[in-house]
Amino acid sequence: MSRTRSAQPDPRATLRGGLPDRYLTPDDIAELFGVPLETVYQWRKKRTGPPGFRIGKHVRYDPADVYAFVAQQRAEADAA
Repeated sequence: MSRTRSAQPDPRATLRGGLPDRYLTPDDIAELFGVPLETVYQWRKKRTGPPGFRIGKHVRYDPADVYAFVAQQRAEADAA
C-alpha cells in the first residue's frame, strides 16, 4: 500500500500561481528552491536567504517575504 502526501499543494506551483495562504516551513523553502534542508538552515544562520521568524520553536516564512527575496535576487542578477 502506498502512502499519499497530505492534500497540501506543491509550494512551487502555489507561488507561481499566487502566494499561498499559509506560512511556509523550512521544508517548503528547500523544495521551492531545490536545495537541501541544511542549506535553508545555513541561509538562516548566515542571514543570506529569505527572512524567517520563529513561532515557538518552529521557523516559518511569510510567503510575501519569500516572494520579495526572490524579486531582489532577480533584480541583483539582472543588474550584474
